[in-house]
Amino acid sequence: MAEKKIKKEKKEKKEKRAEVDGVVKVKKEKKAKISGDIADALEAELEKSPETSMVKKIDSSGDTIMGEEALRDALVPFAFPLAEDTKDVKKILRTVKKSAKSKTLRRGVKEVVKALRKSQVTGPANSDISNATAIVIIAADISPMDVISHLPVLCEDHSVPYVYVKSRAELGEASATKRPTSVVMVSKERTSKKAKEISKDDASEFDDAYAELLKLVVKASHSVRK
Repeated sequence: MAEKKIKKEKKEKKEKRAEVDGVVKVKKEKKAKISGDIADALEAELEKSPETSMVKKIDSSGDTIMGEEALRDALVPFAFPLAEDTKDVKKILRTVKKSAKSKTLRRGVKEVVKALRKSQVTGPANSDISNATAIVIIAADISPMDVISHLPVLCEDHSVPYVYVKSRAELGEASATKRPTSVVMVSKERTSKKAKEISKDDASEFDDAYAELLKLVVKASHSVRK
């Protein structure tokens, strides 16, 4: 009888221990799930345009930075040349739209880097960007900045001119995608299989827009080098 009682007590202790362990595990899993949900929500907010994102920028005094001041402070420090003139920005975004329509646009860091690496390496010293066959447009409001920090050097090594714009949201909208875009490449030649579907008028409009954009970017690049 005494032996049975001891076994019963041991069994009850094990069950209690298991119950306690079970509660602890549930709490840990719940805590991990909550942390994951918060991280996902924050990442989703950062992907939104500056106008709709709930992630606000706070200065050293604890005040929320608003408007143009917040936008300027959010830009990467190496954003040169930067298109600030309204007419220039409109011209850039209009050409990006035409490029998307004529199937000559590459979107995102992965696609742009892949295209750059396929092009001929000439080096900054021998670069002649006046007859460039592609132009790279980079959004300057990207965080972390490491996402785009390697792009300028890569562009210079391959003699591809580049220019920054202030808004990733506007760049994404112009490139016919619903999400903000960090970088796009506007190519002069149509390499897509769907290129044959483009009308002559659209192709002609894009060619004119590309020539104007190239002049703008080359001029901006020369002003920075001076």
